[in-house]
Amino acid sequence: LKIKIKCYGLDKRLCLLTLQPYTQHMTSIDKFTSSVGVALDRFIAQKQEQFPFATGELSQLLRDIALASKIINREINRAGLAGIEGGMGEENVQGEHQQMLDVIADIRFTRALIKGQQTCSIISEEVEEIIDTKNHDAKYIIAIDPLDGSSNIDVNVSVGTIFSIYRRKTEIGTKPTMKDMLQKGNEQVAAGYILYGSSTMLVYTTGYGVNGFTHEPSLGEYFLSHPNMKMKEDGKIYSINEGGYFDFDEGVREYIDTCKK
Repeated sequence: LKIKIKCYGLDKRLCLLTLQPYTQHMTSIDKFTSSVGVALDRFIAQKQEQFPFATGELSQLLRDIALASKIINREINRAGLAGIEGGMGEENVQGEHQQMLDVIADIRFTRALIKGQQTCSIISEEVEEIIDTKNHDAKYIIAIDPLDGSSNIDVNVSVGTIFSIYRRKTEIGTKPTMKDMLQKGNEQVAAGYILYGSSTMLVYTTGYGVNGFTHEPSLGEYFLSHPNMKMKEDGKIYSINEGGYFDFDEGVREYIDTCKK
């Protein structure tokens, strides 16, 4: 407790003494001992029962993706000093010019997913052929763009990773086939992205809401920062690649023109 004395009147002879809780020290303690939030690993474990056929493999696969993204985040942050920005002089399967960090990100994610042993095959934008991980007992297929927008790194603009996870259709223990690869979007069991920039953020869904996690660099961990993310019914901003405007369907072009008015 602390004593507070307040005096009244012209001669200040009337004084009131009160006892108040001493909160300054408590506030400082609270500041440094408050919860940092729910870590990604704990959140995945808590939500595991939502996964169909939940036995832990999908949870581990999401952790493998998170681990690889931390390594990519480190490489991006030191790209200028390490001399790993710029092009490779080659094109990927989409006909886009490959950047050095495209290749580095592809290697990092592929290595993490193979060692994690939870995916039997990987479809990467940076590799023409389907990657057979040799983990034929694994249940999942992953399609991934390891580093989208990598050419933006030279001008310090945000880049990201996009991934989609499917449950294999062929018998477990056999080599995956095109039947496993060519699945509909509504057959995804999980999907998400990692955004690298002023802060690094991982967003994913397993069909039960969308949740975002921000990377805390001093702890090297993702913490829940944007629970139950939802898109507004209406807004004032739209985002689209205007370079493909004349390749869009007429209805899409009309909608974009309406947005501009």
